[in-house]
Amino acid sequence: MINIRTALGLAFIVLLGSWKPIENNYVTKSSVEWLTIEEALELHSGEPRKLLVDLYTNWCGWCKVMDRETYGQADIAEYINKNFYPVKFNAEQKASVSFRGHTFNYVSQGRRGVHELAAALTSNRLSYPTTVFLDEELRILQPIPGYLRPEQMDPILKYFGDNHFKTTQWVEFTAQYQADIE
Repeated sequence: MINIRTALGLAFIVLLGSWKPIENNYVTKSSVEWLTIEEALELHSGEPRKLLVDLYTNWCGWCKVMDRETYGQADIAEYINKNFYPVKFNAEQKASVSFRGHTFNYVSQGRRGVHELAAALTSNRLSYPTTVFLDEELRILQPIPGYLRPEQMDPILKYFGDNHFKTTQWVEFTAQYQADIE
């Protein structure tokens, strides 16, 4: 019996020693160049551009998965950096933020709380993560709640980033998008 355990243990050690991490398309050197809301507004004042706001919390597991698997994709990160001012905004941050002539504050709600700007950007429909798109005039185009896989995020980015939302309904756009990639 000891010989079988020893042999299995040695086989396990040999297998473990030959293990290599699986390379996938989520692990890249490219990443989104996140800004604070203040930094994005400063850049926006000199050169207006759409904003992509990633609303997250420190305790949100799906936020971390989206950071790694979606925002970590080289093509997604490159498109965002080129076409948006990307903002990473903690929906539970305590610092006040001035936005469009209004000061937004943190509101305590028991052990946690919420930042008024996060509530305003989502029309009080808080969910994490939520991706919020704003146009060049800093008007809310669309908050999109929930984890988005890269293949879900890509058409959304193109829809807003390339201004298709101005001329084409989402259903028509996605049908054409699917036809183009097939």
